[in-house]
Amino acid sequence: MPRKPRIAVIGSANIDMVTYTDDIPRPGETIFGREFHLGFGGKGANQTAAARKCGAEVSMIARVGDDLFGPATIQNFRSMGIDTTHVQVTPGVSSGVAPIFVDSKGQNRIWVIKGANDKLLPADIDAAADTLKRADFIVMQLEIPLETVYHALQFGREHGIRTILNPAPAMPLDLTAAGVADYVIPNETEAETIGGSPVGNLDEAKACAKRLIAGGLSRTIITLGANGALVAGKDAMHHVAAFPVSPVDTTGAGDAFIGSLACFLAEGFEELEAIRRANLYAALSTLSAGTMKSFVDRDLFNELWLQKSPA
Repeated sequence: MPRKPRIAVIGSANIDMVTYTDDIPRPGETIFGREFHLGFGGKGANQTAAARKCGAEVSMIARVGDDLFGPATIQNFRSMGIDTTHVQVTPGVSSGVAPIFVDSKGQNRIWVIKGANDKLLPADIDAAADTLKRADFIVMQLEIPLETVYHALQFGREHGIRTILNPAPAMPLDLTAAGVADYVIPNETEAETIGGSPVGNLDEAKACAKRLIAGGLSRTIITLGANGALVAGKDAMHHVAAFPVSPVDTTGAGDAFIGSLACFLAEGFEELEAIRRANLYAALSTLSAGTMKSFVDRDLFNELWLQKSPA
């Protein structure tokens, strides 16, 4: 590559509080969990880490609280070589936190308390304009205010910067406003919410994708977990198969997909090839516990890609 791809992530930074348990307690019930881990997370931060570990130069635009977690979050970004010029400490507000419960099958349940993430405003996007203009891709999610997301999408359009919107957590969207994004990438649950139709299998995913495109999206990729990913636009639709694994913890797999996809696309890989690579990167992230710490670096990814990809 003549230079590393440049990715700017506008989004959330949380502290993940992960409990591993065999059962989920019923109302009024107390049970013992198996393990507990405290780590750095948030969909924006996770996608930032994935893009960085894939080899991109990455800048984060975010807000953290003035509590114990804020400075630690900024230092964690810096330790990975991520530009934190536009990660601001917000007085009088807590940092975002996410209690996560992972059951014995590796499936997760997540609560998000947005805290300072909810204070990331359009003015913060304008303040980061010089950084954003240097990016090959701008990546966003929905753990920050919608007005900020839509403002950033318009910024990307006006300055010719490609954009990815991950509509997570699931909430209704203005498809015309979201359609400014080059890619809108929901999982099955998020696709159901924004598309208004169920996504329980591949055929339903195809029907939902058609609705999303007809509703105003220019291009969408619906991630389907063990069933891979479905990419759709006005012209065609393609299913990209997953790489089979036995997951330990699926937390953060979607973020691994999006952060790595931004890097692969920015490097110039053809779309379906980039999705195949992102599928493997996401699958590899499920083989160990946690979010950021489960993301592999580029050298290991390249080695495994040569082993697992079709000849």
